[in-house]
Amino acid sequence: MRNAKISASSKKYGEGKQPSSRSSFHSGESAVKKSSSLRALSDREAVVALNEAYRKIRNEIAKVIIGQDEVIEQLIIALLSRGHCLLVGVPGLAKTLLIKTLAQVLDLKFSRIQFTPDLMPSDITGTEIIEENMTTGEKVFRFVKGPVFANIILADEINRTPPKTQAALLEAMQEHRVTASGQTYVLDEPFFVLATQNPIEQEGTYPLPEAQLDRFMFNLWLDYPSFEEEVQIVKTTTSLYEPKLERVLNAEEIIYLQDLVRRVPVADEVIEFAVRFVGATRPKGNGLAPQFIKDWLSWGAGPRASQYLILGAKTRAVLDGRYTPDISDVRAVAGPVLRHRIIPNFNAEADGVTAIQIVERLLETFRA
Repeated sequence: MRNAKISASSKKYGEGKQPSSRSSFHSGESAVKKSSSLRALSDREAVVALNEAYRKIRNEIAKVIIGQDEVIEQLIIALLSRGHCLLVGVPGLAKTLLIKTLAQVLDLKFSRIQFTPDLMPSDITGTEIIEENMTTGEKVFRFVKGPVFANIILADEINRTPPKTQAALLEAMQEHRVTASGQTYVLDEPFFVLATQNPIEQEGTYPLPEAQLDRFMFNLWLDYPSFEEEVQIVKTTTSLYEPKLERVLNAEEIIYLQDLVRRVPVADEVIEFAVRFVGATRPKGNGLAPQFIKDWLSWGAGPRASQYLILGAKTRAVLDGRYTPDISDVRAVAGPVLRHRIIPNFNAEADGVTAIQIVERLLETFRA
């Protein structure tokens, strides 16, 4: 994501020169401050503005979070694609801090919900209380909004609460609204849910069924930091270092950029590659699946995987300052999109093969 790459893209699309300076993000100023609104920019200028903002976001997050570059990129891709993420990682890898930092940099309201076995749906969506009108003396019901009424929701250990409570959050994720006592309350946009799971201890948990897992755009795995990164983490967190974060975007601008992603054109061959690739994960029915897919998978991914492959590819391209995605962008997001949408069978478990290993092998063997 260098300026040279942006310049080359501009020439490719007949610009001949860099877009107006009003499309840049300097010194933490948003496009609203540089011009009346992001909406005043053309789509091409907005792509360059987003590229500049993305680099600024990465720099701000790096003041707090050491490493995890790929996960940060995928989180931003999901947010701009209007998707949600399932984040799997052992405790202590700064999942909460990462999401809280992202919310600060984007000037969004952040809410964290710790899921427990006794958590009720009303603890998430909100509840009605009886209130007395001091003027008339009448008692009326008033709805008190729950923590789901925020822009970025961290659902910590979502598999530790019963299915009824899980369903309350997943319904809000899908519909972007909450219904209580016959009254519908629309959630504020943008609305982004990141649910975490601990991959180590599964006793007493309530695993999400496949139909609910399919509602998450990405399944991200958070790995341990490298030796050098862990040294830097210890140095910064055991000192008086207090980073000062600058706000790069706000809710209005993010909504506009989400719409911008939807307007990005995609070549038919890229869409056809995504559909064929997803079709190759289905062991029955279409004849596209190679033999190892038939041997190792019970079920493949559905059409929602194809949709998210294209949305993820679009967003990755514009974050890189490009105006349209190519097949390499689809391949780059295939792992987190498909990891939780394919179901390995007993043969795969006996051979010690995981879902992500199957996706990686399919990427190696599958050609456009």
